[in-house]
Amino acid sequence: MKSTTLDVIVVGAGFAGLSISYYLKKYGLNHVIFERGKIGESWRSQRWDSFKMNSTNKLNEFPGVSFNGDVDAFSSASEFVSSFEQYVLGHQLPVLENSKVISIEKPGEFFHVTVSSDHTIKNYSCRQVIIASGNANEIKIPSFAQNISTDIQQLHTSQYRNPDQLPSGAVLVVGGAQSGVQIAEDLVDAGKKVYLSTSMVARIPRWYRGRDIFYWLIDIKFFETRTEEIEDLKMLETRNPQVSGAGTGKDSVSLQSLAKKGVVILGKADNADQHNIFLQPNAAAHVKFADEFSKNIKEMIDGFIVKNHLSAPPPHEDEADKPDVNAACASSIASLNLSENNISSIIWSTGFSVDFGYIKPPVFDSEGKLKHKDGIPTVPGLYFVGYPWLRSRKSSIIFGIKDDAEFIAAKVYSYSVDQTYVNSMQ
Repeated sequence: MKSTTLDVIVVGAGFAGLSISYYLKKYGLNHVIFERGKIGESWRSQRWDSFKMNSTNKLNEFPGVSFNGDVDAFSSASEFVSSFEQYVLGHQLPVLENSKVISIEKPGEFFHVTVSSDHTIKNYSCRQVIIASGNANEIKIPSFAQNISTDIQQLHTSQYRNPDQLPSGAVLVVGGAQSGVQIAEDLVDAGKKVYLSTSMVARIPRWYRGRDIFYWLIDIKFFETRTEEIEDLKMLETRNPQVSGAGTGKDSVSLQSLAKKGVVILGKADNADQHNIFLQPNAAAHVKFADEFSKNIKEMIDGFIVKNHLSAPPPHEDEADKPDVNAACASSIASLNLSENNISSIIWSTGFSVDFGYIKPPVFDSEGKLKHKDGIPTVPGLYFVGYPWLRSRKSSIIFGIKDDAEFIAAKVYSYSVDQTYVNSMQ
């Protein structure tokens, strides 16, 4: 058992952890980043082969660097991980790989952090801790999945790599958010028969009036909505809207565009037995919701252009973004027989959860939700970065994470200065 004292410990060497390490180093704070696997582990182990980022390289820059390459292109997962490795090397960031944090306690002035590093238990002490491990380290699959026949191959999104790993036959993709629609597209483009069980998820076009949609959304301050401004707390749990990073860079993705490729658009799966998936009759509502959201976003941009007297070309022809007014692409069937439809595999694109059981200070409510203000709980010296809606809508989006990391690092430094002063007076 070894004991080490640090100014700060950071949990997680993803984009959030590396970004905040950059700022901590600028402040001269002695710190270490513990990563349970390798640098950028989730991007390495939870992405499929054809995966593309849904924001351009320009928006995925780390603090203190400018992207050297095609700023308007969309990186693959492996290219993104490569940028992590280059960043760590270039800035000499103190990452310890294969080091899983198994306990964080604060019995007194210091945090006690226990780490399993290469099968050795080590103890560390520090004044401050930053949790930057992301909210996607535990897969979520509905309990009714266990009812399904073992003859059906079942994979979670994080386990899917490419169509070749699946048996012959049709595929059911459960989940209509970002990953679900992209994997459905990957499969149908490979010649697979695909069924997609959808959910209530917004959609935005990839390109609008001469620019990538994200630049418009940044300009209209869409991502700047502050957490405290949200009156309907259900909004804080909504998924990020569907948007494609594949194709020409101007290609949208929608439920109706998938249907035109042959994907069967179904309602939300809510139960199953050995041979059947039972569905809610809400596929049409999901199509209309996505269409309406895209329409509202485009109207906001149009209004911004007029208000600011901007010159912008008219919208280009975007077949995938055309509204399906009557939701004709949606199926209303209430059950899907797996054998009758030759479905041999199911991909659960049902998201992730996070296990914060290792954090012992009382920072979560009875429902397991973080109690905080701007990513700062009431426990002095403890911080969170890289999680949805910590400070604003962009808190879990890469270019927003960078801003939150700078904000939190400044708080960490201020706390460190205050504690140094207090100790000098004692």
